[in-house]
Amino acid sequence: MSTYTERVMEGVLRRNPSEPEFHQAVKEVLDSLDPILEQHPEYEKNCILERFTEPERVLMFRIPWLNDNGKVQVNRGFRIEFNSAIGPYKGGLRFHPTVTLGVLKFLAFEQILKNSLTTLPMGGGKGGSDFDPKGKSDAEVMRFCQSMMTELCRHIGPNTDVPAGDIGVGGREIGYLFGQYKRLRNEFTGVLTGKGLNWGGSLIRPEATGYGSVYFAQEMLATRDDSLEGKVCTVSGSGNVAQYTIEKLLQCGAKAVSCSDSNGTIHDPDGIDEEKLQFIMELKNVRRGRISEYAEKYPKAKYIKVARPWGIKCDCAFPSATQNEITGDDAKTLLANGCILVSEGANMPTEPEGVDQFVHAGILYGPGKAANAGGVAVSGLEMSQNSQRLRWSREEVDSYLHRIMKDIHKAAFESAEKYGAPGNLVLGANAAGFVKVADSMLDQGLV
Repeated sequence: MSTYTERVMEGVLRRNPSEPEFHQAVKEVLDSLDPILEQHPEYEKNCILERFTEPERVLMFRIPWLNDNGKVQVNRGFRIEFNSAIGPYKGGLRFHPTVTLGVLKFLAFEQILKNSLTTLPMGGGKGGSDFDPKGKSDAEVMRFCQSMMTELCRHIGPNTDVPAGDIGVGGREIGYLFGQYKRLRNEFTGVLTGKGLNWGGSLIRPEATGYGSVYFAQEMLATRDDSLEGKVCTVSGSGNVAQYTIEKLLQCGAKAVSCSDSNGTIHDPDGIDEEKLQFIMELKNVRRGRISEYAEKYPKAKYIKVARPWGIKCDCAFPSATQNEITGDDAKTLLANGCILVSEGANMPTEPEGVDQFVHAGILYGPGKAANAGGVAVSGLEMSQNSQRLRWSREEVDSYLHRIMKDIHKAAFESAEKYGAPGNLVLGANAAGFVKVADSMLDQGLV
């Protein structure tokens, strides 16, 4: 790193102790910015990196609620409004016991660049709570969401900050949050995305991150005159992203052979076909069961306890669960087994050592801020539809999504070449996303 980036990183470490995920996300970006900073000395002169790595606003608040036994529960809520240089803050809400300030700052920081890459006018933000919806009744989830929104509604709005769903926040939670916002503010606006289709939601939104990850993989393969047809693919996770990644892989003629949850992984050598995928969707979305039941239903599949799918031989890998799920050793195993492509459906799912190995090996590697931008892209399209009081067809939204993913790949690919690292989409995505935001910050003065 240059002296400037070293100085900024030292400041980030000093001001944000005990936030390893945030440190990791910032360092990964700073490590790739030297070529850009050499061509743009005005960024250092105006302290763009110092401002870029400091959130504009951090909100933290308590969320009291009653469980079904009438006992008071208290959780902690957050909203990180990180950067609004190119549009209102935009990013999901995550409900999970592992949610901390550092995790959300890393996610919000990544969101700045991801949103910039979509070409849509959206800034970067993220939020959530350490509340765990797993095992809670609908009534408990509703009371929690209503309590959270009672505070959150003061800080968000369709032209200020537009949250969406993330891990632990699906259609049910978005519905309860939206209902409380409407009740408190007495207005029906597009303040949240991921809404139900009957009340302002967009078609293709649940599918968008998974579909987009596969579209990005197609673009990477096309640069080597290759396609997904016949490729064996491993997928981690079993939520929305994983489910629709598998669905789109099937449509592209590929064979998905795995999915997972926090308890373990299933490996189905015959491939997950449409019938098996419907079973997974019903298991996870309706019954909220564990993925081990898949192996009970389909005995040819193998269930591997407390394991991720990266030891399974594959052509392409689609990490679609959570951060840091591919370790350096996992990356080594994937490469040794002949993996030629990794397209990240989750946020920062690969540890730095793994990223270095993928880049050094020269495989097709799509970092999360580019490969999984389809979700927020369609959230942006939902905002556009809400503003116009229109609803676009499934085909229209999917066409926009496909084009946006093509444009993101093109921007990252061309930026990598421009800054002397052909094929390095990590550098390319960081450069393309950063320059747009940095120039906007310069235009708007010292704010």
